Amino acid sequence: MKIRPLSGIDKVVPEGTDGVTMQVGIGKAEGAPRFAMRYFVVRPGSATPKHTHWWEHEVFVAGGKGEVHHGDKAYPIAAGDMVYVEPDELHQFRNTGGEPLEFVCVVPHPE
Repeated sequence: MKIRPLSGIDKVVPEGTDGVTMQVGIGKAEGAPRFAMRYFVVRPGSATPKHTHWWEHEVFVAGGKGEVHHGDKAYPIAAGDMVYVEPDELHQFRNTGGEPLEFVCVVPHPE
């Protein structure tokens, strides 16, 4: 077992973003063979890029509010919501509130 405080994990800016940070809390470096747990913070007015990938992911909204875009539709999300993104779905997370939108995202390793 491993326990890591979020405050000790390096923040990175994902490629193609402005106003978004990501921290990989659990991944291969921590010995997780199949999945990674990532923590995102999206500043007000910012968004992740619209994108697709072959893997699914599960998201828990930890704070703030925003929208998740699925194709050409947007759905409201807020703290306490859970989101399932199917493989190959065009999606994006956008902060529509005045506070940071924070979410935990669990994905398989791409290999």
